[in-house]
Amino acid sequence: MASAPPPDHAPGVKRLVVLVSGTGSNLQALLDTIEEQGPERYGARVVAVGADREGITGLERARAAGIPTFVCRVKDHPDRAAWDLALAGATAAHAPDLVVSAGFMKIVGKEFLDRFGGRFVNTHPALLPSFPGAHGVRDALAYGAKVTGCTVHFVDYGVDTGPIIAQGVVEIREDDSPEGEAALHARIKDVERALLVEVVGRLARHGYRIEGRKVLVP
Repeated sequence: MASAPPPDHAPGVKRLVVLVSGTGSNLQALLDTIEEQGPERYGARVVAVGADREGITGLERARAAGIPTFVCRVKDHPDRAAWDLALAGATAAHAPDLVVSAGFMKIVGKEFLDRFGGRFVNTHPALLPSFPGAHGVRDALAYGAKVTGCTVHFVDYGVDTGPIIAQGVVEIREDDSPEGEAALHARIKDVERALLVEVVGRLARHGYRIEGRKVLVP
């Protein structure tokens, strides 16, 4: 289980650190919504963007928006524990209220979760607890599920096992197949993007409590 958060996460304009590994389309959705609504109305602002590698579009999006960035590459550290410690330190330097995984493809470790448990929001392209892990879209297709979708959840010490905040449903069509996985994944991403933006804003504006496996938003 993740370390217990404070009893209440009070509402207000929250500081977000967003972690990315690729194109940063979820990051861009957050940035666009915050710019359109303003941080006070949305409830949060992005204060930094971190990545596990250089040369990705997600970092370019952040820099174009004038947002500070940092990169923590696994290969620059002697082992994963050292990398995890460095990532936690780089993230903590920006004093985030919430950390958002927007397509961050590395599994964080104990040091990171000890600092940010109960504050680290992730998305998964399936309806957890079904089809956890790296191949949620493929696994749902292979199983013959009729619906799938996406889950926004807090990260804990397991793999896709943290408390669920919200979920969005996507129908699996008759013409979807393992060979056409990309088309289904694209439909899931459309729902995921909107859901993540809505959830992060709601958590920031209203505050929340985590009671066992339940996330309670006033």
